[in-house]
Amino acid sequence: MPQSPRHMPLATPRALALAVLAALGTFAGAPVHAQDKPVNLKLASWVPAQHALNPALAAWAEDIKKASGGSITYTLFPSEQLGKAFDHYDMARDGISDISYVNPGYQPGRFPLMAGASLPFVFANAKSGSAAIDAWYRPYAAKEMKDVKYCFAFIHDPGTFHSKKKLLSPADVKGLKVRPATSTIGQMVTLLGGTNVQASAPEARDALERGVADAITFPWGSLSLFGIDKVVNFHMDVPLYVTPFVWVMNTDKYNAMSTAQKKVIDEHCTAEWAEKVGSAWADFEYAGRAKLAGLPGHEAYKLTAAQADEWHKAVAPLEAQWAASVTKAGADPKQVMDSLKANLAKYKAGL
Repeated sequence: MPQSPRHMPLATPRALALAVLAALGTFAGAPVHAQDKPVNLKLASWVPAQHALNPALAAWAEDIKKASGGSITYTLFPSEQLGKAFDHYDMARDGISDISYVNPGYQPGRFPLMAGASLPFVFANAKSGSAAIDAWYRPYAAKEMKDVKYCFAFIHDPGTFHSKKKLLSPADVKGLKVRPATSTIGQMVTLLGGTNVQASAPEARDALERGVADAITFPWGSLSLFGIDKVVNFHMDVPLYVTPFVWVMNTDKYNAMSTAQKKVIDEHCTAEWAEKVGSAWADFEYAGRAKLAGLPGHEAYKLTAAQADEWHKAVAPLEAQWAASVTKAGADPKQVMDSLKANLAKYKAGL
């Protein structure tokens, strides 16, 4: 596993990318013609510079640089440098960025099909799970994300509730102020009688610190990276949910490329690359579980079989709510969910 970027100099993003490439392996690209015009891609990422995702995204871009014979280069802009986390899809659409890292769940109702991937108790892991979500969503992306060129989808390792008090029963959410990871998890909070507090990941610690929120749904490793471990103490040790993400490109930028350059991009917009990018982050998040459990003042707790069954039953109505939104969008929810489950089985990524 590559060295954690938190322990590496932030001034050498190319070195980080090359280290990730060495760990993940590279791909051969298409031959590039001498007349191909140089292209520099502005990559927008809203997570902090030291986050494990950024070197994985840079490694992807480094491999494109190599495969294009150096005609396609990149500049990575982490930490919301080009715009707020909520705006990253529209930034790619409008050309503020050339490629954006997007959390579709930050915009409730806008991407109803993708929301199915963040239903509770669906994914077991982020490695094969990233390949599964990409293979599932790719046929739907052309319509649901028609404003951009879809590259791939991926997920983080399963996240859970982190809170100021222990949550053992769904009834414990009643009256709680929760920062949800996605719109689907927000629906879960409402279903269980809680109140949603909207805040992007970079804003979440402040909401908890000021008492605006009592709990958060978040992956394990990033909890420390964003400083949220300083304001919560209890951690439900179950794979409650994952957050789906997409890596999308400005359509005009792609269309302006040569045929050979487009081929290089297409060869890097695959389920295989989704898994590679997702895997680098998955290791980081998974390691965070043991780290948090060992910190003074923190408790990671398991649910009994009866408690887990109670949670499963309590959140079951969410799928019907999701199905209604998919029907409204003109798609068949049964077909969409059957396809997701089939890909989860194919990639051995489901619970």
